[in-house]
Amino acid sequence: MGNNQHKPDALLPVINIGDFLVAPTSPGGQACAQALREACQDPGFCYLANHGIDARLEQDVIDISHRFFDLPKSDRLAIKNTKSAQFRGYTQLGMEITNNTQDWRDQIDFGPEKETVNLGPDDPQWLKLHGPNQWPPALPAMQDIISSWLGCMASLGTSVLSALAVGLGQEPDYFDYMAGDEPEFLMKVIRYPHVENDQDSEQGVGLHQDSGLITLILQNEVPGLEVGFGDDIVPVKQIPGTYIMNLGEMLQMATHGYLRATKHRVIMPPPGLERISLAYFVNPALEANIVPISLPPDLMTQAPGGENPNPDDPVFSVYGANKLKFRVRSHPDVAAIHYPDLV
Repeated sequence: MGNNQHKPDALLPVINIGDFLVAPTSPGGQACAQALREACQDPGFCYLANHGIDARLEQDVIDISHRFFDLPKSDRLAIKNTKSAQFRGYTQLGMEITNNTQDWRDQIDFGPEKETVNLGPDDPQWLKLHGPNQWPPALPAMQDIISSWLGCMASLGTSVLSALAVGLGQEPDYFDYMAGDEPEFLMKVIRYPHVENDQDSEQGVGLHQDSGLITLILQNEVPGLEVGFGDDIVPVKQIPGTYIMNLGEMLQMATHGYLRATKHRVIMPPPGLERISLAYFVNPALEANIVPISLPPDLMTQAPGGENPNPDDPVFSVYGANKLKFRVRSHPDVAAIHYPDLV
């Protein structure tokens, strides 16, 4: 299989989000908001430094992730995602699809703990995305560790959205309406092993845009993430102590395309290595109807429009519809069981 690791690393902006977290109205906080806005316009990816998340907690999350993937397959399959109409739980290696091509990764998905919804005849199917997580019985420590990290990430995500709102000329709480009763966050605990396969494919996950608002990525030392940068797709190195941040297509749509949902992918690691990535997706509530923002005139002139140029892949204004579109496309085995009318 080929290897793209010889390409030069992307020179992504490093944003000191700590200046905004400590004193958002100070000159440093305001400068941070402007720098974040500029980074999210182009290239649409950046590093967040001084984010305030405890490094020991981050290491605990990485360690518990390794422990899960080291479990016997039968223990991992105890929380297989085909049991969940919410697409929660464990996705086996090779059972996810991007761009009609098999992804070589396995993962666990977590979201808000909610009661399932009994749909009426006129209810949208995306309401079935409300529901519980599946936690591995063979690894009881996982729930507490992951839940602690999720609480920290929710707070960081809210602060980043506030900084972006300020950078876009709005009040800090502008994006709060999207949260509804509870935002529909998503966390993926992802392993990318090296896999020899019949397709001679090195696709860990194929080139794609994210579906929600903001994605925050914690990763181990093994590389593999590549992002759209200019006219090329180039590797992104790890900077210890930072999170990689990118945007989803809902925020691109909400800002008329001023903020950019940059395409990205992951290339599988070389033999003998294993990449672990913790992705936290800051999303609206499922019921949220995203209304395009009124940008200041100088920013609006730089907004190319936020719709996906592919007419067969519309961006729905209601987040639940947009999320279900992505999930059905990526997990056809789950969709065939729980959403047969959409397959």
